[in-house]
Amino acid sequence: MARRECYGHVVRSATLARIVLLVLAVPAALVGCNDLREFRGTWQGPRVGDERALLAGIDPSATATLAIDEVSEHGIAARLTVDGSLTDVAIHSLDAAEADVLAGITHSGNPLRVYLTFVPVPDGGDALGVISLYDDRRVEVRLVRGGDAKLYGVFALTEQAPASSP
Repeated sequence: MARRECYGHVVRSATLARIVLLVLAVPAALVGCNDLREFRGTWQGPRVGDERALLAGIDPSATATLAIDEVSEHGIAARLTVDGSLTDVAIHSLDAAEADVLAGITHSGNPLRVYLTFVPVPDGGDALGVISLYDDRRVEVRLVRGGDAKLYGVFALTEQAPASSP
């Protein structure tokens, strides 16, 4: 006759483990939550990176100013100025990228959110803009374009003026 085993202690242990994980995970998740609207306002900073490959089409001494008008987990609307290149150019995140897995794109440094935009440039073309928001209250802007008129610039921005509350 086969001996019956009781697995009640296994079920209780698994349930207890799930509860402990939940109790530990929820506060950790809440600490990591940030209201992206807090990034509304004006951000400014220098071009960074002095490697030759990073110095394409934008003055190495240029600074960028990003005025974020609207921002959420679903998109961003802003105005971008880059010394000698762009003046108060309106940019918006790409709707298609926001509806795609690209909405969750990330890179080293673990940004809270990354937005993809097209940025009109003075010669009539567009550059890809990559806007990264970080939980330590900084923003990075990358401008990238291939072809004959290459552009590559990385700007490290800090907050200059928060947006006034609506």
